[in-house]
Amino acid sequence: MKITVVGGGSTYTPELIEGFARRAQVLPVDELVLHDIDAERLAVIGALSRRILARHGFPGRLTTTTDLATAVDGAAAVLVQLRVGGQAARLVDETLPNRFGLLGQETTGPGGFAKALRTVPVVLDIAAEVRRRAEPGAWIVDFTNPVGIVTRALLDAGHRAVGLCNVAIKFQRQLAARLGTDPDRVRLGHAGLNHLSWIRSVTVDGVDRLPELLTGEALDDLAAQVRVPAGVLRDLGAIPSYYLHYFYCTDDEVRAQQAGAHRADQVIAIEKELLTLYADPALDRQPELLRQRGGAHYSEAAAALVTSLLTGDGAHHYVNVRNNGVLAGLPDEAVVEVPARVDASGPHPVPVPPLPPEMLGLVQAVAAYETLTVEAALTGDRSVARRALLANPLVREWARADAVLNALLEANRPHLPRYFANEAADA
Repeated sequence: MKITVVGGGSTYTPELIEGFARRAQVLPVDELVLHDIDAERLAVIGALSRRILARHGFPGRLTTTTDLATAVDGAAAVLVQLRVGGQAARLVDETLPNRFGLLGQETTGPGGFAKALRTVPVVLDIAAEVRRRAEPGAWIVDFTNPVGIVTRALLDAGHRAVGLCNVAIKFQRQLAARLGTDPDRVRLGHAGLNHLSWIRSVTVDGVDRLPELLTGEALDDLAAQVRVPAGVLRDLGAIPSYYLHYFYCTDDEVRAQQAGAHRADQVIAIEKELLTLYADPALDRQPELLRQRGGAHYSEAAAALVTSLLTGDGAHHYVNVRNNGVLAGLPDEAVVEVPARVDASGPHPVPVPPLPPEMLGLVQAVAAYETLTVEAALTGDRSVARRALLANPLVREWARADAVLNALLEANRPHLPRYFANEAADA
């Protein structure tokens, strides 16, 4: 069995390799392949990955390649975890919108929109190669942000794909520790869209423990963790994803960003240090610094999901899939993030209670934005792109939508060579 990681030069990869190494007894992998267009990074990550696998006594082999066709040929599953334009493009996503009084972020708002324009065509090209060369019925697991939009594009194109995010599993692990129980005994009522979700129940052995988490010190701790006032959690009766901070505290975040607080700067510094650590020939495990990079528990989520897809174990996961009636009030073709039982035929979402109005209204607006963003990424139509930004609750105003779109397209011109070229159409 061959599993391929596209974007294998990512600093996340060592954690992912650890995940597969720990599952060698249940997932019989003969070959792990790391693919990346950056040969220098790939060499460093590949060498560390081999040392990690050797420490675990992994029976298969690991290969690295910059050739996509070779990487996906005969693969049973392909994980996609890439960043078009690298951290430099992310820094633009986070800073450029501030010039227009808008929030800068790599997955939401106008920055997330720019990332989607860069990313969707590239991932679809990769998926087309997977279709041509991988095993029949091979799965594509997308960890590339914005996950909901990229997964929607993959599914619309007819690919066998599922989206994955680490937000739910991170909450599951943290809440289990707070409740003093095993994470596998915790089931979250996690539902919404990718990076726009709420936890409305925390069930342990059939008992909902959320009410006790929304009182006293636990409430204050959770509010601080997700960066919103405690009153938000009390009013909602739920734990919002920390990405809801950008929607519930927008003005505060814009002011902080305009004062110079941007996550991209921190990540660039962390990645530089990580790559230096990774190059140490004595290192054979993921360093503690990797936790600061983000993506905690990604290896557990990704390796476990691939195991379920390839072995059919029917385990419980939190994934991005077609709505198909799971969340009332959304189109069937929307991509939602919900709990699901996963076997070899794919994810089977569990029933989800209807979202209350204050959640549903926001989800509907962002789902509409995502639909238009996929269309804009595929057509290069500036009018559709502006409509997408008008639908985005973090933009809304036409003048700002028009101005930030023009600036984002100019900044991303090297990554959009075939798109948005006909400016005369707007004259």
